[in-house]
Amino acid sequence: MKKQPAFYFDANACSGCKTCQVACKDKHDLDAGVHWRRVYEITGGEWEKQDGLWVSGIYAYNLSMSCNHCEEPICMFVCPTRAIVKRDDGIVLIDQNKCMGCHLCAWACPYDAPQFDSNSGRMNKCHFCYDYLDRGKRPVCVDSCPMRALDFGDYQELKDRYGDQGSIFPLPDPGITRPKFVINPHHQHEMTGRYDPEVTNMEEVKNG
Repeated sequence: MKKQPAFYFDANACSGCKTCQVACKDKHDLDAGVHWRRVYEITGGEWEKQDGLWVSGIYAYNLSMSCNHCEEPICMFVCPTRAIVKRDDGIVLIDQNKCMGCHLCAWACPYDAPQFDSNSGRMNKCHFCYDYLDRGKRPVCVDSCPMRALDFGDYQELKDRYGDQGSIFPLPDPGITRPKFVINPHHQHEMTGRYDPEVTNMEEVKNG
């Protein structure tokens, strides 16, 4: 079976410091408002009265997200210039020489991964630091995380090691694009079924 690179994220270890996001922006010299990796802040819940006592039902966790280099990348399927390609190793790239910046990939992607670069007039996104991988190095977001909440490797090996969980709020149904992303959910994530969760920093994580 051909190996497929994938990211792993441990929500229990993430402190929400955004070092991964900053390191990515620094390595790729991204402008303000362009985030190849974003850290979502999810909160919800309320205080409940139980047997005369007030008990906290409040929860909060973070989600660090980049392009998932999907098995069925919808961004590639909708690109009118065929600028988006999937390498033999599974990494999804945008050919800057073919991209015309039409935004169709961004509108189609359920993870908001493609970002518009106003300077070049083209789309761009996480490319898994393939330049580092080709030199035997690790993606910069993985190495920069002080809590070691991020890891990477072959998708099947990550699933065997960490489990098969692939979706937590606010992620869409993984069946849409079959993302190569493995998550260890936060221990409070099941509370999202009891209380309506929300992304509290949506203005920050959306492309400016």
